[in-house]
Amino acid sequence: MPSTPALRIGITIGLQHEAETLWNNGIKQNAVYLAEALKHCPNVASVVLVNTTATQITRSLPWDQERWPTRSFEQAKDSVDVLIELGGQIDAGQTDYLKQRGGRLVSYCCGSEYFTAMESVLFSRPLWGQNLFVNQRYDDIWMVPQVDHGNRPYFEVLRRQQARAVPFVWSPVFLEQRSAALPNAGVYQPRQDGSGWRLSVMEPNINVVKFCLYPILIAEQAYRSAPAALELLQVTNAHRIATESAEFITLMNQLDVVRDRKAVFLGRHDTPAFLAESTDAVISHQWENPLNYFYLEVCWQGFALIHNAHLVPDLGYYYAGNDVQAGAARLREAMAGHDVAAADYRTAQRARIARFLPDHPALVTHYSALLDELVRRPAR
Repeated sequence: MPSTPALRIGITIGLQHEAETLWNNGIKQNAVYLAEALKHCPNVASVVLVNTTATQITRSLPWDQERWPTRSFEQAKDSVDVLIELGGQIDAGQTDYLKQRGGRLVSYCCGSEYFTAMESVLFSRPLWGQNLFVNQRYDDIWMVPQVDHGNRPYFEVLRRQQARAVPFVWSPVFLEQRSAALPNAGVYQPRQDGSGWRLSVMEPNINVVKFCLYPILIAEQAYRSAPAALELLQVTNAHRIATESAEFITLMNQLDVVRDRKAVFLGRHDTPAFLAESTDAVISHQWENPLNYFYLEVCWQGFALIHNAHLVPDLGYYYAGNDVQAGAARLREAMAGHDVAAADYRTAQRARIARFLPDHPALVTHYSALLDELVRRPAR
């Protein structure tokens, strides 16, 4: 039996458009996956997504509203016991209303907020100006584990509440939905003609956390040792810097893979389609963000992922830290042997990813315990 009365949960999102895509960032996916996980908890009666913006909720939303009901704050404010602020922020008045009803408020942190703030200050990238509102009345702070090390003090001091790492949740539901109409449902297919590999770097290139330079250097090292093994290096989300940044252009012109016209610098691409239609392997590098949906999407579909995400060293082809030489060695290993065991690789990757799925028993138990503890403590 549940140890607390069954709870009605709300999870915030911040819609900017009635038909907003799921693929422009991971926040909306995060909210849906968390909702799916909490629906499995024995102490949860219901879960709704709560939009905090003025954008209307219509049938144009890219998810099943029967499965994941979506309401405005006004529609949901009297029918939630716990509001998890994830993708949209409530204001002081809304907080006060929730608190007067006896509701609990959780800050669910899944972004590298310290790094974003630092870059905003140092490089004149406006974020909030003088209109910053930091809620002081959270009952708990939950962080996905990949943002813990670099951001915990920033969260705790500003929000005046202790933070804790919580399980990361992911599901292939949207990936498979988007991939259904793609060739082979977007699953990696071993190359049959012995041609060179099409390598891709798909870092966002919007901050220092996930930047394309080290993956490019990994590809360069592999290319120098085996030029014939590489057909093309594709760097997405890089067209602007490749055309506007003199420093980036100058750096790239030092590389053989660029001089030999084996590299292209592209704009933004839809991940499932680009994987299915344009690439054989993905090279990645992160700094203080060692787990994200992109890694799981690549590995779930059976593509070789060369990465340095230390929270998932059992996925893909892992190299530690900034070791470009080790990354190049793992890339050469993938190019030499990945196709031989592609089906077994995909099966193993999916089995290892299972620990992040919304119905995984340990994950569900953890979230149930968090909710139990949350409602037992005095409200703030």
